[in-house]
Amino acid sequence: MKAAEIVIITGVSGAGKSQAIKCLEDIGFFCIDNLPTTLIPTFVRLCTQSEHPIGRVALVIDVRGGEFLASLFDILGMLRAEGHAVKIVFLDAGNEVLVRRFSESRRPHPLAAGQSALVGIAAERQMLTRLRDEADLIIDTSTLTIHDLKRFLSQAFVMERPTAKIALSLVSFGYKHGLPFDADLVLDTRFLPSPHFIDDLRPLTGLDSPIGVFLMRASATKPYLERLMDLLDFVTPHCEEDGRAYLTIALGCTGGRHRSVFLVEQLAGHFRERGYPVNVRHRDIEKA
Repeated sequence: MKAAEIVIITGVSGAGKSQAIKCLEDIGFFCIDNLPTTLIPTFVRLCTQSEHPIGRVALVIDVRGGEFLASLFDILGMLRAEGHAVKIVFLDAGNEVLVRRFSESRRPHPLAAGQSALVGIAAERQMLTRLRDEADLIIDTSTLTIHDLKRFLSQAFVMERPTAKIALSLVSFGYKHGLPFDADLVLDTRFLPSPHFIDDLRPLTGLDSPIGVFLMRASATKPYLERLMDLLDFVTPHCEEDGRAYLTIALGCTGGRHRSVFLVEQLAGHFRERGYPVNVRHRDIEKA
């Protein structure tokens, strides 16, 4: 039996699972939405033992599976024991974002039972706790466009992934807007001098060259950046050896507009020169 690459798309309702499965379909996965978990082994056998085997499969599994969710982890363990490569992708978003999306779509939350969407979201998060804990990749879609999501998934699941370098997602953010909960590694840049307190620099962002000039004049910036690159140059190959296909690294400053943005861009250039696929997201760059 030929081994298959199996991606389980899951997460909270409203976080973008339907868009994610379409993205994976576009890059060559055979996709099914809401397949009962008890049918997954049969489905995989049909895919791998057919005259023209299907090697890449993506399945949306969520709370609609109800009581079938209880058997999911045993089934995934069995598939891994058979040699299949199984990954869990968990899509999440902030509660306010989810409530707004349900309001805009005018659809009720599947677990709200006539109550507010927040009630359903809370119940769903509790049901999906173990899935989130065991996910290989957590994606916060709160600020992602459909194009951002497609680009992210394309880099994470390109056909060459078994021999390619680990995909890196570099995120800048502002601490005052909250931590990005999809980050594997969070680094603080708030000890560097802040351009916010310079009148001519305040309206700019870390993408503008005067911000870079200002920061690189500070005595701590270059040594910190060099040590950061050394640390990540050490960490990323070990993550590859551990079988990880992607790593999300978040850098934060107070507002997410200046210091963290500049350093993320520097790290992105560093890793692209070394042949890593890099996705950059400046989460809070447009926020006040």
